[in-house]
Amino acid sequence: MEQHHEQHGHQQHEQHGHRQHGHAHGAAGGPVSWGTAARATLHCLTGCAIGEVLGMIIGTALGWGNVQTMILAIVLAFFFGYALTLRGILVAGVDLRTAIRVALAADTLSIAVMELIDNGVIALWPGAMDAHLSDPLFWIVLAIALAAAFVITTPVNKWMIGRGKGHAVVHQYHH
Repeated sequence: MEQHHEQHGHQQHEQHGHRQHGHAHGAAGGPVSWGTAARATLHCLTGCAIGEVLGMIIGTALGWGNVQTMILAIVLAFFFGYALTLRGILVAGVDLRTAIRVALAADTLSIAVMELIDNGVIALWPGAMDAHLSDPLFWIVLAIALAAAFVITTPVNKWMIGRGKGHAVVHQYHH
């Protein structure tokens, strides 16, 4: 009987919390853990890193300049960021059209913020734009840029997931 009362009290508390959630907590980010936000961000970061490095390798191999190489790296970062999310959604048995819509909704802001920070650090770091793949400076600045992108994008993802957007949309298909 006591256990039933605790459960009922917990349900009331949850219902009460949900009623207030939209008003009282405004910018608090909802009941989303930093771990959840960090995992979502790491997921995007992995795709971005693959795209960035591949873009740099292809651009360098083709003898392209910094601007063309950076554009290719950004395009590939979006492609691989979306691709990793798509793979997870498709495995859950969702049709391709829905999976693409979910991936675009889940990752666009996250990847955009990540790429802005990542490429901003690389562009502003003295000598980083001209560093070659064989130059340790390239890898050091890339690591710092990706770390900065992770730190700045994680709160963005936490905020979005708390509002049922971003990776919250993806998690509906994982259960």
